[in-house]
Amino acid sequence: MNDEILIRLFRAPVIPLVQTDDAEIAIRVTEALLRGGLSVVELVLRTRGALQCLAATSKACPEAIMGAGTVLRAEQAVAAIDAGAEFIVSPGLDETVVSVANEHSTMVIPGVATASEAQRAWKLGLGYVKIFPASIVGGPGLLNALGSVFGEMKFMPTGGLSAKNLAKYLAIPSVFACGGSWLTPAEAVASGDFERISSLANEAVEIARVARGV
Repeated sequence: MNDEILIRLFRAPVIPLVQTDDAEIAIRVTEALLRGGLSVVELVLRTRGALQCLAATSKACPEAIMGAGTVLRAEQAVAAIDAGAEFIVSPGLDETVVSVANEHSTMVIPGVATASEAQRAWKLGLGYVKIFPASIVGGPGLLNALGSVFGEMKFMPTGGLSAKNLAKYLAIPSVFACGGSWLTPAEAVASGDFERISSLANEAVEIARVARGV
């Protein structure tokens, strides 16, 4: 499955974040993202019903690769995988979360914000990490610097990204994907404006196509 995730991200290197407490809304948002061309989706565990949303969406949208985001503890990782998560994303680097993912042969993308954290991830054998919050900790400048010294490591900047700066991040060779919630605006989710979500997803796909030449 890790290979399939990377294949899809090569074609459309953008991972939208979905946050809701309503399973039906999670499904509708994911369907909208799929219509827009994005099929790797991160459902963040920031609401009480997030795991139920993840389980329901994984079942209702088999064409999507669903991951769990904001995974802070090992037990959350276990529960997310049980609910259908095919990859795990964390805001920071927690070795117990990494261990759970490895035990389940599940891709894990922990967050780092400094060279020391990136080196710690490298020593753990991790090839893919998240830079968070990207726009605050250094943006493209930090990514270029880290990419120059951690040659085999790939990065996913998340936090402060938008359609306006997506191409700039995707132009960095060490960036394998970009994550963000700009694709699923809270007001669009709340009002049921799924057409707008599809449009934003399609816009991101087009930006990536031009930036990456794929």
